[in-house]
Amino acid sequence: MAHQDCRFYEAKFPEVDDVVMVQVRSIAEMGAYVSLLEYGNIEGMILLSELSRRRIRSVQKLIKVGRQEPVMVLRVDKEKGYIDLSKRRVSPEDLAKCEDRFAKSKMVHSIMRHVAETTGCNLEQLYQDVAWPLYRLYGHAYTAFATMVTDAEADAVFKRLVDEVHGGQAPDILTQAVRDGILVNIRRRLTPQPTKVRADVEMTCFSYDGVEKIKEAMRAAQACGSEACPISMKLVAAPRYVLTTQTLDKAQGIEVLNRAVEVCKESIEAAKGRMVVKEAARAVSEKEERALEEELQAAEAANREVSGDTDEDEEFEEGMDVDVDAGPALAV
Repeated sequence: MAHQDCRFYEAKFPEVDDVVMVQVRSIAEMGAYVSLLEYGNIEGMILLSELSRRRIRSVQKLIKVGRQEPVMVLRVDKEKGYIDLSKRRVSPEDLAKCEDRFAKSKMVHSIMRHVAETTGCNLEQLYQDVAWPLYRLYGHAYTAFATMVTDAEADAVFKRLVDEVHGGQAPDILTQAVRDGILVNIRRRLTPQPTKVRADVEMTCFSYDGVEKIKEAMRAAQACGSEACPISMKLVAAPRYVLTTQTLDKAQGIEVLNRAVEVCKESIEAAKGRMVVKEAARAVSEKEERALEEELQAAEAANREVSGDTDEDEEFEEGMDVDVDAGPALAV
């Protein structure tokens, strides 16, 4: 099918005081002409006096063509299609809410448009019979979509849609192909991804059997993990160690990892060792994880280049995991 588009929401125009996302189209003497991205790209205008609370020295420094901006609706003339907007009246709280809502609405729109194009149905009709009713039922269609990752939850949402909006009779557009298309897109784009949580510590123990005591402390830390929140502890380069976990529940991951750090510290200090937390448990990005992995690989490569490292009684190497069930000796 040819490319289709439609406004995100059932209302054709925003209400006064709404904060909406726009894209700047052009800049004129009176202000900036913009497109309201959530309302089918209808045109609005940010008056020059509504660009900033401060004296304007250069309009180009405040606003640029092509940029997306959250703005407040000042006036709406639905008959003439005039919409006056303000950039300067948007508070930081309004900004955060607008960006969050727009991101969710954009995701819903992407799913609806893809389903319409792959099944050959009309996008606006799909919105009328499916998406807009879900906005009314759940506050936001994204909320409904986010619950539809399993078959049982999806069936419950579709049943509520049909019973409460369409009087128990599924609309013609809600064919099996459309249902399947919606679910495939939802599960591909909205399935929760595990959060990576990490803590960095420095640990030393200079007693006669210090290495074994460090291994015991590492095993104690890893034993704090669970199937839903497994913990790994690795040596990066003495005395630096990292504790990591992956979990769908970020708060739980941080809590479990903090507990593992405490247990590790108690264990090593009981053996007259010392541990210092360099960076507390926190969620880390893919970029940070890649940087750590590269550091571990570099440390392992450097360790292999040192002569004498083939001795069976060598100490455990950088980047090496501890097997919790391996007993006193470190598993290789």
